[in-house]
Amino acid sequence: MDQTVHMGLLFDFYGQLLTEKQRLFFSLYHQDDLSLGEIAEQYGVTRQAVYDIIQRSQKSLTNFEEKLGLIKRYVRQREQLERLQGKLKELADELSLAAVSEPWQRQLAEVQELLAELLEDF
Repeated sequence: MDQTVHMGLLFDFYGQLLTEKQRLFFSLYHQDDLSLGEIAEQYGVTRQAVYDIIQRSQKSLTNFEEKLGLIKRYVRQREQLERLQGKLKELADELSLAAVSEPWQRQLAEVQELLAELLEDF
């Protein structure tokens, strides 16, 4: 997984566990794409202080994931849902060729819709 995407996921899942200043500096650096110098100037601190806070934030976020594993679980569940969606599509294609009764096809279509909604919200 791309480092930028990974950091974004870590922040989405665990960002609220950081201090307010860590959240702010992390967000400005990673999400708003400000440089260390821009953040330092805006908040009246040194570039080194900004760098240290961002590094501590990244380390904390990584430690949270190592202990809790929420992202790992999220990715695994999403992959399973996508595989399930593929299997349901295969089944629907087979059933349409087999001339299965209308009520069964309707039920399968409802299951596919529910799964699509679940994936959309996931």
